[in-house]
Amino acid sequence: MTLASELHVRMLRRFEPTAAIDVIFPADSDVGIPSADDLEACAGIIWTGCDKSLADADDPDLERQLDLAQGILRAETPSWGTCWGLQIMAVAAGGEVQHNPNGREIGLARKIRLTPEGRSHPMYAGKREVFDAFASHCDIVTRVPSQALVLAGNEHTHVQAMAFRYGKGAFWGVQYHPDYNSREVARLMVTREKLLISEGFFSDGQDFETHIRHLESLAENPDNKSLRWQLGIDEDVFSLDIRQREFRNWLTEVVARRLRAS
Repeated sequence: MTLASELHVRMLRRFEPTAAIDVIFPADSDVGIPSADDLEACAGIIWTGCDKSLADADDPDLERQLDLAQGILRAETPSWGTCWGLQIMAVAAGGEVQHNPNGREIGLARKIRLTPEGRSHPMYAGKREVFDAFASHCDIVTRVPSQALVLAGNEHTHVQAMAFRYGKGAFWGVQYHPDYNSREVARLMVTREKLLISEGFFSDGQDFETHIRHLESLAENPDNKSLRWQLGIDEDVFSLDIRQREFRNWLTEVVARRLRAS
């Protein structure tokens, strides 16, 4: 399984191959948190996924990350968030995150639909109104910040995408994972095998192993029509250009504007 930071570095390198990238792990107690000047010096800041829960209020790691998130919002540097990144920025701006009463969403988030605000928002320029996406999360944003726009959602997760301005900061984020591919989803699911079987996603270990084998085979052979049909994975998920359109739009619409202004 690839680290979330590396997945996002790869995604960024697709569009900005020469970008200077600093990676930090703010939940680690021995890692220095960037200063306000450090944050202002960045062209953009990316929050990745994280195996934490903002619904666990007693976790001491959360305070450091929330302090950083609030520092980002006080800066003029635009930020992007995926999954945990969406959630922590929502809480930092006054929203709320709780465990999803609908349970876990994993593998594919189905039938994500743009809201009226999403259909006219530049984050979704060139994106279909209804699409699927790779996903893995148990928590959801249950109260959005007062100034936020909900841009997309589905039956399972009301807030699949959000954008807002807060203080000097501008944030765009998604609950799903444009950074994933079918192999990464498979590897993530392997770490949760017992949970997924107990939660009814698979009938038994053999059923689980078959699904994992299909996901990994598809990653190796993306033109396998039968596997794509059996897994229900269409171009909106499999095409890198379509899957990562929101992230590319953030780079071209928000980050590039900041670079031009500087």
